[in-house]
Amino acid sequence: MRLRSLPHGPVVRWVPVLALLLVAVAGCAQHYPQTTLAPKGDFAQMVDHVFRATVRWAVLVFLLVEGALLYAIIRFRGRSDDPEPEQVHGNTTLEIIWTAIPAIILVIVAIPTIRTIFETARVPRDDALTVEVIGHQWWWEFRYPTIGITTANELHVPAGRTVDLRLKSMDVIHSFWIPQLAGKRDVFPGRETRIWFTASDTGTFSGQCAEFCGIQHGKMGFRIVVSDSTGFGDWAAAMSNATGPVTLAEPATALDSLATAGQQLFTTKACVGCHSFNAVTPPPGMVGPNLANVGTRKAIAAGMLDNNNANLARWIQHPQSFKEGSHMPDLALSDGEVQALVAYLRQQRVRAPAPVAAPQ
Repeated sequence: MRLRSLPHGPVVRWVPVLALLLVAVAGCAQHYPQTTLAPKGDFAQMVDHVFRATVRWAVLVFLLVEGALLYAIIRFRGRSDDPEPEQVHGNTTLEIIWTAIPAIILVIVAIPTIRTIFETARVPRDDALTVEVIGHQWWWEFRYPTIGITTANELHVPAGRTVDLRLKSMDVIHSFWIPQLAGKRDVFPGRETRIWFTASDTGTFSGQCAEFCGIQHGKMGFRIVVSDSTGFGDWAAAMSNATGPVTLAEPATALDSLATAGQQLFTTKACVGCHSFNAVTPPPGMVGPNLANVGTRKAIAAGMLDNNNANLARWIQHPQSFKEGSHMPDLALSDGEVQALVAYLRQQRVRAPAPVAAPQ
């Protein structure tokens, strides 16, 4: 049987071009949460500058080399009546030139690269905000020793102030990565590593563990909330006031009754054995994330789910179906119990202390 060849019409000839165009367009997506091409901090901007300079030199070398190659292929292509070519065994001048040019380009790229390495490895100034970052399987804990508060999976920082992150792990090797604000740092058990940055823009940014650390490595994310100095001060004051769960008054509405039932379930179902609402002095031995201000956090489940009632209910009722291997057990809760816990957790919102009246 003879196979029929594919048609060679104009449409078929354009297929490779269209495929390349599709690949190029796919790389032009906007609002990608973990892009490194939209730096919002000084650390990330320095790295981006080195990256773009290296790409420019690489493109220039590619165009020159490929251009010379195509010129030689076309200009000196073989013909049927060509004589036997002359055998050449080397050209010292050419060899010196094509060795010297790459060496010069490497030096040009190396100088800003080395300068950036030393700059990003320096110790921040004394007025930097210190945050202790602790990696767990599979969530992040943030401690502010100078403020005296602890939170989880949501790092709050002020814009325009250097943040000094001191990193360690409670179990295995992780990697702390905030692509739009800084680079990556590996996080080790029993050893401290450091990274710093100064955010230039306010907003919410995405972070991620970048070192395979177990079956849920891909779901070990976090959010960085950058506020102005006033907004950060208000948040810190409110968290400093979070010394326990928000107590519920005598129920007056159906929602309050549901939250009161959730408060009882939180204690009787042993949730209180793993989680604390105390952001100032968390009890020792807590194995789960701190839940102070969980009612208004932007995300839950280590940054993987938006913090709304549906996602919160899903996480409480079937944590293992979403994040198998996590320490959060499946407590076989009924739909009613889950809704009660959601109502209770939604009311856990820190409140800034009332301003003190000036003396008369």
